[in-house]
Amino acid sequence: MAGSTHLVTNQVPPLVGYDVFSADRVLAAAVERHLEPELREEVLGELSALGRTSGSAQVQEWGAQANENPPRLRTHDRYGHRIDEVEFHPAWHRLLGKGVSAGLTAAWGRPAGHLRRAAAFVVWTQVEAGNGCPLSMTHAAVPALRADPDLAAEWEPRLTSMIYDRELRPAHLKAGALFGMAMTEKQGGSDVRANTTVARPLAEAGTYELTGHKWFCSAPMSDGFLVLAQAPEGLTCFLVPRVLPDGTRNVFRLQRLKDKLGNRSNASAEVEFDGTWARRVGEEGRGVRTIIEMVAATRLDCVLGSAGLMRQAVAQAVHHCTHREAFGGKLVDKPLMRNVLADLAIESEAATTLALRLAAACDDGGEQERALLRIAVPAAKYWVTKRCPAVAVEAAECLGGNGYVEESGMPRLVRESPLNSIWEGAGNVQALDVLRALRREPGALDAYLREVGRARGADHRLDGAIKNLLTELADLDGVEGRARRLAERLALVLQGSLLVRFAPPEVADAFCAARLGGDGGAAFGTLPHTLDLASVVERARPEHDPAS
Repeated sequence: MAGSTHLVTNQVPPLVGYDVFSADRVLAAAVERHLEPELREEVLGELSALGRTSGSAQVQEWGAQANENPPRLRTHDRYGHRIDEVEFHPAWHRLLGKGVSAGLTAAWGRPAGHLRRAAAFVVWTQVEAGNGCPLSMTHAAVPALRADPDLAAEWEPRLTSMIYDRELRPAHLKAGALFGMAMTEKQGGSDVRANTTVARPLAEAGTYELTGHKWFCSAPMSDGFLVLAQAPEGLTCFLVPRVLPDGTRNVFRLQRLKDKLGNRSNASAEVEFDGTWARRVGEEGRGVRTIIEMVAATRLDCVLGSAGLMRQAVAQAVHHCTHREAFGGKLVDKPLMRNVLADLAIESEAATTLALRLAAACDDGGEQERALLRIAVPAAKYWVTKRCPAVAVEAAECLGGNGYVEESGMPRLVRESPLNSIWEGAGNVQALDVLRALRREPGALDAYLREVGRARGADHRLDGAIKNLLTELADLDGVEGRARRLAERLALVLQGSLLVRFAPPEVADAFCAARLGGDGGAAFGTLPHTLDLASVVERARPEHDPAS
């Protein structure tokens, strides 16, 4: 009798021991849609293997451990020598090793490399998003380094290697290498042209020494970094190796690690350069032009990362409500909860479908697809990353008080959710980049309109939204003040067109009604009650749920 009050009932089993990729109908369908038939067996098998790894109890525990044990800065050794190292929990290294071996830095030389990597990034983000930062930086560094063929020949094989080598030693002695970046400074932030770090040419052609500071250095224990500094001819891109070829440490002084809201497992640092050796990448004075493709790659990763976080939040919410009983039945069967879950599900599906479409465009490489990316990437980065926090918070609320407790994993998703909107150019930067593309690159708008036009006539609400968008685009007077509105509409119309073409009718109907037709409220759970919401929720349920 004394122990009767401790009988545990009506608790939801953990969502572990499943294939994160295959259980995501939307992601799996998007990959198949964009793959050449001869690659399907190989790529789907590869992604399913990563999905099983990601869903395993062991790897999920590593994610929790890496988050709970953030990196520590060691500026000096026991004897007083300056070492500037960051110590990570073993779980961090295990996760990073798995990410590298899964090809998350190896997109550039593989068939359908960007598509398969994008899907893997969505899956792997759901384990622990922090280790996505060095994986993303390393992946994105490749196109910047190609501005210098000699540098690319030297570094690209290391960066695209599927071997994780954590040792701090000269890069030419390593089987694989990782890259970080240090662009922004205290006084300028996103305005990198205001940088004050100085690059002084050395005797050897293409080499410089850097003096200055960086306010935000991502992944400070990487093997090399892309850095912006002021050379004699203006802002220029440089490669700064962590260790010099002769084995000595480059001058790379870590002042402190940032104490961040989320992304706790990943180190972000303030760095001082004082006679730091560097090699120029690209031409002097063309630093922004040199890094522009790198920036596009990291921004797409922000979209992918947010899609992954949303998917995990929705999967957890649907899983919880499928098992939890309240008020005489399963939560998932309650009309109002079903409405909330369906609303979250269509937001997640729209994000994933758009993200994978953009990744497939990267593989295509044609002029039309490049033009589409020029306008679609900043619009998607603006909108998808802004929807992520709202989805994460609402999904946590689906778990009630349990969702506010660390053990549920939902608080970690909530803390991580704003990051992708802030990093790699916050919302205003993305909206203004959309305007820049509209003004300077007419081919970008043509490509966008051709893409959304493929769905014309399939849904009257989408047709109306396209018409309204064209009206807005025809009047660009005072457009900067409404740049956010324009970016939002571009993203929503593109999402709607893709869902009308590729999603089940019930999903496309719900999205067009609520997001394009005005038949939805400002909060989640306000979809028209006449829609087939049960089918939408069932589509979002983690398939092969081991506890079902």
